[in-house]
Amino acid sequence: MIKIGKTLVSDDLKDTFFVCNLSACHGDCCVEGDAGAPLEEEEISIIEDHIDEIKPYMTNEGREVIELVGVFDYDTDSSYVTPLVNNRDCAFAYKKDSIYFCSIERAFIEGKIKFQKPISCHLYPIRLKQIGEFTGVNYDKWSICKPAVVFGKKKGVLLYQFLKEPLIRKFGEEWYKLLEEELRNEE
Repeated sequence: MIKIGKTLVSDDLKDTFFVCNLSACHGDCCVEGDAGAPLEEEEISIIEDHIDEIKPYMTNEGREVIELVGVFDYDTDSSYVTPLVNNRDCAFAYKKDSIYFCSIERAFIEGKIKFQKPISCHLYPIRLKQIGEFTGVNYDKWSICKPAVVFGKKKGVLLYQFLKEPLIRKFGEEWYKLLEEELRNEE
């Protein structure tokens, strides 16, 4: 465990090779699981403000769910999550060439909005968990991501390296530099 400021970083970030391999996993993390993706309160407002720009990229079923329940739902511990279609697919997921993608991110890529996607999705397979005054930064090991572990090993890319951009987005450039420094000191 590495402590950086108010974060506790799992050793898995430096010990696990990882590079997403969409041709092998098909983006199934967007449609599997028992709840939607975690949302931060500020993200709900952003999605609500830009839902008209996001809707054209959503499936009909996803749009129907959003019309019915809104852009967020609650999981079993009353945390904010993305709503699901038929208790399975994220309402914002759409399929292209047998691979699931995010309609929020597509609106971002096409320049319609300035919000890339929820940070929990950008960070995945890292999940954040509040531990007292600290934020735990943990690797969520899931069989769906086994191809990413194999591909990461082949490429020689560790989890923290693969997720550099979202880690900086969440914790800042200085935090990431401290993480790299701590990892160099451990070698």
